[in-house]
Amino acid sequence: MRVLLISVYELGHQPLHVASPAARLAEAGYDVRALDLSLSPFDTAELNDVDRVAISVPMHTAMRLALEVVDRITEAQPGLPICLYGLYAGLVPTEAVDRVIGGEYEALLIDWVESGAEGPSVDLSRQSFLQPRRKILPPLDAYAHLAVDGDHRIVGYLEASHGCRHRCKHCPIPALYDGVFRIVGIDTLLADSDQLVEMGAQHITLGDPDFLNGPAHALRVIRALHERHPSLTFDVTIKVEHLIAHADLLPELASCGVIFVVSAFESTNDDLLDFLDKGHTSEEMGKAVQLVRDAGMEIRPTFLPFTPWTTLGDVLDMFEFLERWNLDVDPVQLTIRLLVPEDSLLIDPAHDVLGAYDPRLLGYVWESELDDLQRRFAAIVEHGDDDLLNQMFHAALQLAGQEVRDLQIDVEEGRPRLTEPWFC
Repeated sequence: MRVLLISVYELGHQPLHVASPAARLAEAGYDVRALDLSLSPFDTAELNDVDRVAISVPMHTAMRLALEVVDRITEAQPGLPICLYGLYAGLVPTEAVDRVIGGEYEALLIDWVESGAEGPSVDLSRQSFLQPRRKILPPLDAYAHLAVDGDHRIVGYLEASHGCRHRCKHCPIPALYDGVFRIVGIDTLLADSDQLVEMGAQHITLGDPDFLNGPAHALRVIRALHERHPSLTFDVTIKVEHLIAHADLLPELASCGVIFVVSAFESTNDDLLDFLDKGHTSEEMGKAVQLVRDAGMEIRPTFLPFTPWTTLGDVLDMFEFLERWNLDVDPVQLTIRLLVPEDSLLIDPAHDVLGAYDPRLLGYVWESELDDLQRRFAAIVEHGDDDLLNQMFHAALQLAGQEVRDLQIDVEEGRPRLTEPWFC
């Protein structure tokens, strides 16, 4: 049986969520093919002689794009079995495809290929993972690079864990995993790192929802990777509260090659942070910045600047926070609107501000007095060229009726960042 695995978008890195299940399917004796539609257009000729199609949907953007692909497959090959799997698979109307699999999907994906089981299903059980089959995908240099010190370096991608112990209300992970946290074995990670280095990787993104969900496992992983490949550098994602609670671990992360940390700051409004169950305050965000820098790493915060409760004052405070801490933020980060999917933990606490569910958006509609400003920010990012943060800051100041000035942020060219700035 021939199985086609499709990735539509995986944050600009080579899609692990195609490469990993491809290994399991190949071990089970299936002929596995792979497409990454983020790099090439979809040619329906790829469906010839295919018996089943499975599409990876690890994020909201991927889910929306995947539904368009489903329509094209159905039109080109009526009756061809289709499965959607991954974090956002549960958002698809069950009648649109044959199978929907969430959570730790690999065993259920094998079962679907073997049995043709239909309908939605979620598996959160512990699973073992094989070395991903990466060579069926485009080469690493086709994907996002690390930009640092005026240089671009090839990037690989690993996940040492899935799920999360926390329950931030706006995050899709707790809605599915409900506090469950699953690890990937170190032997698998080391074997995968070996092939990534062989493919040219000079830097590795460890894309766990939070690298310090399991500090002991995280340390074992980063020590083992550094010992195996001392020249590799890394980036990780860590919550503010974990950066503070485990501040003693940060110097060792740096000594093992971690050069920057992504952290979901979201807002500088403490009431909103509390409402979202973020587990930190704006003051602690500043403390986290200092701790990371003191350890010898850079921090790249992400934000959720537009929610139904955000005020213009909150937006201006966010810019002032960036200025105060001299933070380098990708401008697209400041355009993001809150997504409220069908199974979001926000539905009950936010019911009074939510409109109807929009199946095209795959989320609930909401409006605010800052919608025009958000659209203005998005247009600046889409059509602007230089000095985007200042253009956005100027737009917010003008709306507030304040004197326009430039942000006083000294963004050194050498600060490490990935060339793909999107996070959802």
